[in-house]
Amino acid sequence: MQREHLIKPLLGRSYPAVQYGKGVFLYDEQGKSYLDACSGAVTASIGHGVQEVADAMLEQASKVSFVYRSQFTSEPAEELARKLSELAPGGDYWVFFVNSGSEATETAMKIAIQHWQERGRPEKYQIISRRMSYHGITMGALSMSGHAARRRRFLPLLEDFPVVAPPYCYRCPFGAAFPACELMCADDLETAIGRIGAEHIAAFIAEPIIGAAGGAVVPPEGYYRKMKDICERNEILFIADEVMTGIARTGKMFGLEHWGVEPDLIALGKGMSAGYTPMAAALVSDHVMEPVLQGSKSIMSGHTYSANPQSAAVSLAVLDYIGKHRLAEAAETSGAYLLSRLHELAQQCEIIGDVRGKGLLLAIELVAGRTAKQPFPSRLGVTSRIVDKAFHKGLLVYPAAGGADGEGDAIIIAPPLVIKREEIDLLTALLKETLEEVTRELGEAEVEEQ
Repeated sequence: MQREHLIKPLLGRSYPAVQYGKGVFLYDEQGKSYLDACSGAVTASIGHGVQEVADAMLEQASKVSFVYRSQFTSEPAEELARKLSELAPGGDYWVFFVNSGSEATETAMKIAIQHWQERGRPEKYQIISRRMSYHGITMGALSMSGHAARRRRFLPLLEDFPVVAPPYCYRCPFGAAFPACELMCADDLETAIGRIGAEHIAAFIAEPIIGAAGGAVVPPEGYYRKMKDICERNEILFIADEVMTGIARTGKMFGLEHWGVEPDLIALGKGMSAGYTPMAAALVSDHVMEPVLQGSKSIMSGHTYSANPQSAAVSLAVLDYIGKHRLAEAAETSGAYLLSRLHELAQQCEIIGDVRGKGLLLAIELVAGRTAKQPFPSRLGVTSRIVDKAFHKGLLVYPAAGGADGEGDAIIIAPPLVIKREEIDLLTALLKETLEEVTRELGEAEVEEQ
């Protein structure tokens, strides 16, 4: 057997080679099909093998694929920036293109800090985020993340940003219940500001719906309006991390549209290129850019492939496809049906503690005891068991954290927005088989331990 050269997620593990994809299915070299119930990594929103996107790739490649942003602009990059600005909630936005969601959130952070520097207030440099959060794997993005497992190895190098309680109603950090709680989780931001000092805080960052760090955690009504009000009163910029929720995934083009809130900066990725090219963006509102325009006239950030015409043309084709096929509306309709099927499954499967999400960003949290919401011991690796068993059945689901402090088990169900009703039925049937088998295995493991 030849030695390997590619560093895969788990060294020494055998991975099948994908050959092609079509719609919501992927096919390996043996011809086995996999229903992509998580869009890879909540990315392949328009499905696989879309010819219109392939045609756009070829057309742009025949012209020019790369120019450096300090030397040229291009028509695709200018048009993509204009289109994203039109789609985003609120007023006009400036757009800085990068390659990944991690780079997008980190760029938004840097621009927020530069905004205050250009206003003559360099002491406003700290970022507030939530303890249950994941904003990316680069050092700045990871510093803003509360995902304990992903932070742990690099703690000595990270800023200690995550300080605010999450809006996690299933396991309220304050032991309260909505609406009697009067949004204590939002008040926690005010508490943190008082402790740190508003004069030191540049921005607050949040995922509209918590993704990998919590499993599609949806905040209660009024939460984001209160958070935005607290930010405005304390002169703190609000960064919306829409990397997972943006571009039609939740039934709206942007996740925050569900609550009628306009952020100051937006990070985009994943769905804006649907996996057809590495492309992401930081969107910056006019008032945030104004002191830069009046001052240095230069954003202190940059990547070699930023705004390259090839990726911009591909992303434009993706956005055109989403608009043409009304995929935001499709996500709302299909999401409602899938959510109902998952609720039915929860009635049949005792290890499902909670089903939640919006549109086609859904998740289930797994528990050992439904009444007490008791998480499984981490040694059982319940999330990994489910992901692996589903994979062998030809079903792809995405691992997430859940439980108190993100140490419990959850999986995300987020298929491409083009999924059909009969494909949702197949998805839930395969998931039911998976959960039933894992439940039996866990019961056997408990007996062995006794």
